[in-house]
Amino acid sequence: QVQLVESGGGSVQPGGSLRLSCAGSELAFSNYAMRWYRQAPGKERELVAGITKDSERTYYNDAVKGRFTISRDNVKKTAYLQMSSLKPEDTAVYFCNALYRVDGREWEYWGQGTQVTVSS
Repeated sequence: QVQLVESGGGSVQPGGSLRLSCAGSELAFSNYAMRWYRQAPGKERELVAGITKDSERTYYNDAVKGRFTISRDNVKKTAYLQMSSLKPEDTAVYFCNALYRVDGREWEYWGQGTQVTVSS
């Protein structure tokens, strides 16, 4: 079964940094746009950042722009989310998503999530 595996979550103090990783070793990885979502308790899942398959373009939620950086390594079949200057409101479960659409067909995969907690 194809799957994505997130890692790198944990607990940090405000102002700290974490780097999340998303491994898609079973995928034809370079075919997929990669995205990071997050969901806090009682809130809807929101898109945090996205990156095109060849890293030509990136997208960031305004709440994280300037603090987070999305990247990918298609040889290692891994996507990353570098998070700096973390704030308590960044606390959430972070999910990796891979999406490929072509000719009426769709392949989409989700990781199981990794917890990020920012508190004093």
